[in-house]
This record gives sequence, C-alpha cells and structure tokens, in this order.
Amino acid sequence: MIHCPRGGVPNRSSDSVTTYRQPGLVLTDHRFPVPLDHSRPDGERIEVFGREVVATGNAGPDRERLPWLVYLEGGPGFGARRFIGPQAWLGRAVREFRVLLLDQRGTGRSTPANRQTLPLRGKPAEQADYLTHFRADSIVKDCELIRRRLTGGAPWTVLGQSFGGFCAVHYLSTAPEGLERVLITGGLPSLYAGADEVYRAAYPRIRRKNEAHFARYPQDAERARAIAAHLLDHEVTLPGGGPLTVEAFQSLGILLGSGDGTHQLHLLLEGAFVPTPGGPALADAFLEQVQAHLSYAGHPLYAVLHEAIYAQGRGATDWAAERVRAEHPEFDARAALAEGRPLLFTGETVHPWHFTTDPALRPLRETAELLAARTDWAPLYDPERLAANQVPVAAAVYHDDMYVDTAHSLDTARTVRGLRTWVTDEFEHDGVRAGGPRVLDRLLALSRNEI
Repeated sequence: MIHCPRGGVPNRSSDSVTTYRQPGLVLTDHRFPVPLDHSRPDGERIEVFGREVVATGNAGPDRERLPWLVYLEGGPGFGARRFIGPQAWLGRAVREFRVLLLDQRGTGRSTPANRQTLPLRGKPAEQADYLTHFRADSIVKDCELIRRRLTGGAPWTVLGQSFGGFCAVHYLSTAPEGLERVLITGGLPSLYAGADEVYRAAYPRIRRKNEAHFARYPQDAERARAIAAHLLDHEVTLPGGGPLTVEAFQSLGILLGSGDGTHQLHLLLEGAFVPTPGGPALADAFLEQVQAHLSYAGHPLYAVLHEAIYAQGRGATDWAAERVRAEHPEFDARAALAEGRPLLFTGETVHPWHFTTDPALRPLRETAELLAARTDWAPLYDPERLAANQVPVAAAVYHDDMYVDTAHSLDTARTVRGLRTWVTDEFEHDGVRAGGPRVLDRLLALSRNEI
C-alpha cells in the first residue's frame, strides 16, 4: 500500500519523469518527493516539480555531459516562468547547460499551498505551522536533495532572480559544497535587516518611483486623484468579487518596479472612466485589468509569507509594512486629496487589509495573522561563512531597484568573499527578463573572471 499523509503526496520510491518537445528544446518534467520537514527525513512528504530543459542539439549523448543550472524564481510564491521555446535568458543558458526550472515548494505544480489546499492541513494554527517550512531554508534543502539525484553529486550553477537570489545567499551560507557558481539578479538581501528596516528603506524608494512616473506622465497625477476620489465616494467591486478600495488602488504602484511598469500604469490609468447615465464610472475594462494586477489567486504565498522572508530571529514581523507606512504620511490618500497633493502609489508591501479585499486571501486571514505574530523564525544567513566563501558569485545590482534596496545589496556584496557585482541603471528589477541573454552573459563572464 502507498501511504499518503494528510495534505501530502504518496511516498514514492522513485521520481516521476515525462519527456516531450517544444521548438528548439527538449523538456523533461520531474516530480521529486521531498520531506515537508527536513529535520524529519522519514516523515511526511510533499512534491517538488522541476522542468529540465536542453537545446534540441544537445538532446543526444552530449546531454549527459552538460553541467546543470537550476533557476530559482522571484517571489516568494511564484512558480518558475513557463517558457515557450528558447526565450529570453533561457536561450542563452541552454547553449551550455541543462537547465532545471524549479517550482519552489508550495508554488506552481509543487504541492501548491493556497486557499483551496491549505484546509487539508486543518485549522489556521496547523496551516501556519505547515507554512513555516516554506522559506528559503527549506527550499535550499529541497535543492540539495534534487541536486544529488540529478547530478550524481556534482555541484551545479544556481541562477536566482529576486527572492531566488535570497535563496542563493542562504545556499552559500549553508551548503556551498553543492554550488559550482552562483548568479544573482536583483536578489542580494540584507544579511541583518529585519522587516522593519527593509520597509524603512523601501518607502523612500517607492516615493522616488512615483516622482519619476509623474515627471514622465504628468497627466497621470490628476487621473490618479480622480480615481481615488471616486473610490472614496462610491463602493466599487472588482470582477472577482473583492472591493476596490483606495489603498488597493494605490498598491498598483507595484508596477513601477519593473522595466515597462511605468508605461503599463499610464496605459491603465488613461482608460479608467467611461460616461454612463448615472455619470462617470470606472470602466469594466479598467476594473478587469486592475483585477489581474491585484489578485493574489495565482501566488497567494507571496502575500502570506512575504514578511517572513525577512524574519531573522528577532521577533515577530507584526505587519511591518503597515506599521512603517504610518511613518510616511505622504502615502495617506485622503490627506493628499484634501491638501491638493499628488496621490502616491505604494509598492511591494503586504498589509492586513489584503486579507479582506482579495477573495483569494480571505480564507487565509487568520493563518496570516498567526504567521505575522510568530517569534521563532531562524536566521537565514551566516555572515562568517559568507566571508570565507570560495564559490564564484556574480550579482546584477540595479541602481535604484524598487524591490530590493541597493545599499543593502552592496553591503552584502562586500561581505561575501569573492562576489563580483555589476551595478547598472540600464534595467529595473526584472532585468534578467528584459535583458535576457546579455544579462546572463555578463554574469557568467564576471563569475569566470573574464571581465
């Protein structure tokens, strides 16, 4: 009989594998059973999904000789990007690597954790306990189990984007023997800052992004004020059933951290209103697009675990973004409208109200509260071990990254022995997507001391 623990997967004796093709690529889907709690290797198991990708020309005998590169997506809470053919950086990577696009535990096809599945764990307290195993420390332990199964014990290259870079720095802190080299894009975390310090550094950056946006699109200042005023005077419901509050509207500022995000926000705002018999109303098309940007249905762990990724053994995170926002009254929408100031959008911040306005998060409200109150988070990084690092590391640091503080990143870069940085204002936080092959080329050359 195959045993399947509650909410887990059967304890299989071998990994599940499926191979197929896309133009220019051969894809092999792997499903790896791993322990939920790596301190109990014989306990409950969950499943981690990874998609192996090789170029068609390397799919024969040469495949076994290719070194491995594992890609860790940003987040938390996002599965690995689904490519169609050799797009973006992947086309460059498969020229010399077997690439593993890993859905980190709880995301994508890796035993997903969301409002539908988490009730299998029990009540919110059991759900919160379960989710403590979904931070970078568990993700890296998954990687090490998978690496040994795929490479026969040989080290591999890690490419970490954003939160994937946070995971890579934890990897360097705890299991550098598994690493051939590390490439990080927009993901060098502070080794010391807790959630409060992260957001105290973030809000001034978010304000600068607002200022740059309104300098580029000055007409958007009045448009944003008009939308906010309308939301204060009317109850507006998004297509998914959640209310569009002023605070939720402001959170569209998360777009301002990506390469084309300022343009996306502008195009969204310009079509906000339509005339109706009852006067101007927010257009259905506008609300549909807002819903797509604001819903956490596809990545709920991003909201549930967002502040936990900064927890460094110094007590509860306690909704740090909400508390620190109170220190920045310029983000108060009602005051801005009353005083004739521009309405400022917010950025990568998660607040308690997200768990009342978003239908995908409402059932997880109590679970999120318990995680925000938790005090026993373990530290994630080992500065002493990083100072003695011997693994080649290269990191792209974006000059005014809205999501990851540049000063924090450079402090960390100075701590990690041998780490080489490429500091650039050519890209925003999603540079590895926008710059694709060029970004990966640069990081590989840096890690090999070729430039």
